[in-house]
Amino acid sequence: MTTAQKLQRMHKLIWVLIYGGLLALVLGIATARTDEAIGWSLMVVGGIVAAAGVVLIGVRARLKPDTGN
Repeated sequence: MTTAQKLQRMHKLIWVLIYGGLLALVLGIATARTDEAIGWSLMVVGGIVAAAGVVLIGVRARLKPDTGN
């Protein structure tokens, strides 16, 4: 069981990871035109970070909030 505050914090973290990862992915695509090594690094890191956010959505869905009994 988790508190509502922890669930809210996790919800914010999920979206920061997803949007931050997608931003890094797009920047990597744009950078790859001029510097292939940096571009691919950004794409890989961005993809991993976005995937971590997606996995956390599944984790968050399985958590139950405290009922306050």
